[in-house]
Parts: sequence; C-alpha cells; structure tokens
Amino acid sequence: MSAGHRHPIYRPADTPVHRLPPQCKLVAVVAFSVCVVATPRERFWAFAVHALLLAAVAVAARVPAGAIARRMVIEVPFVLFALAIPVIGTGERVQVLGMSLSLPGLWAAWNILAKATLGVVASILLAATTEPRVMLLGAERLRLPRLLVQIATFMLRYLDVILDQMRRMRVARESRGFVARDLRQAPVLAKSAGALFIRAYERGERVHLAMLSRGYTGEMPTIRDISASGRDWGTAAILPCLAAATALLAWSTT
Repeated sequence: MSAGHRHPIYRPADTPVHRLPPQCKLVAVVAFSVCVVATPRERFWAFAVHALLLAAVAVAARVPAGAIARRMVIEVPFVLFALAIPVIGTGERVQVLGMSLSLPGLWAAWNILAKATLGVVASILLAATTEPRVMLLGAERLRLPRLLVQIATFMLRYLDVILDQMRRMRVARESRGFVARDLRQAPVLAKSAGALFIRAYERGERVHLAMLSRGYTGEMPTIRDISASGRDWGTAAILPCLAAATALLAWSTT
C-alpha cells in the first residue's frame, strides 16, 4: 500500500517538478488557483501570463501538450455551461456573428472559461507529476484528517477492483441474453447494484480483519520519506508568487 497505486494520468520522470515533495506542490497549486480567481476578468494579458507560467511548468515536468489536452475533456460540461450564458443572459445585447448575445453574459462566460481552464491545467500537471498515494501522504503532512486520508487511499486502491467486478457482472448478464433496452430492465440493474454493494462491503470487512491481524492500529506505515526542506518550499513558491504578482499588477492597472 505504501508504494502507491499508479494512475494512468501519472507520467513518471526524473524532473525538478517530480522531485518536489507532494505537500509543496499541493500548496503551490491551491495558491496559484486562488491568484487566478482573484485576477480581474478584464485583464486578458494577465491570464496569458498565467498560461505561460503553466506552460513553463509543463516543459520543466516534460508533460506533453497532447496529454494535457486529452485530460481537459473533463472541462467540457463547464464549457457548455459557459457558452450558454451569453445566449440566455440578460442586460445589454451585442451582435456577434449574426447572433444577439448578452454583454454581461459574454464577460461571465470568459471569466468562467479562463479561470476554470487554468485551474484544470494546474490540477492536471499536479496529477501528472505526483503519484496518487504520495499525493495523499502530502495531504496528511498538511494536517488533513488522517482518517479521511486513509479512506481516500483505500478508495483509490480498490476502485479498479470494484470496476473490474462491475465488468464481470455485466459480462455475466450479457452471456445470459440480458440487454438493457428500456426501464423494464431497471429491476435487474438494481439487483446487480445491490449485489455489488454487498460484495464491496464484505470485501471491506475481510480487508479490515486482515489488517488487524497484521497489527493495524489506525495508522498506515510510511516507507518513503516526503519531508520538505526550505529549498523545496522556495522552489514550489515560484509559481504562486509569480501568479500573485501578476494578479496584483492587473489590479493596479484597473
């Protein structure tokens, strides 16, 4: 367990970004996101600077632009929501490509898209340079409740197991001629969900008993040292400090 559970988004490499302790990267990403949110939406150049800062981090971490673009699919619901705001918004209207759009809605859409995109890219870079288990250890170092960290650790560890169990149950249903066409098949799917829950619960009980038999006392052993030095904190502070300076300069010119 202490070795971590590698997620497909993680890209192993030996770079300065990868070598930073996870707690430093977590604080840096949160601080950067706060600076991005605090940036005035009217200052387009400031968002360009934020994007360049993330591009520099991506280059330093050797994370390809294509990998980032593929992971940004998660942002599609926010994009659709933002694109709908100018159409349904109220207030002053302007003509854009023959369409009457709300001017306040356009500003709101830009604000959501710019800040959400930068936040998503920062999170992708964090996940691409930090193993999930190590990231949770970093959260524990930041005084996140230990119980929550352990719950997240087991969820991460056994998520693939549960998904594989769901796949086997689907194959078993389909091998018996089951096809979910309409709501009439809902009872079968509900029974499958109930069976999956019971199996997951029983598996959790067996794992807990196995851990107790091996001396578990409420704290997971940590093999890897993730302590952070002053130099590590200083390196991680470069990104949020530059972002904060950009945001302050943007406000000073409003």
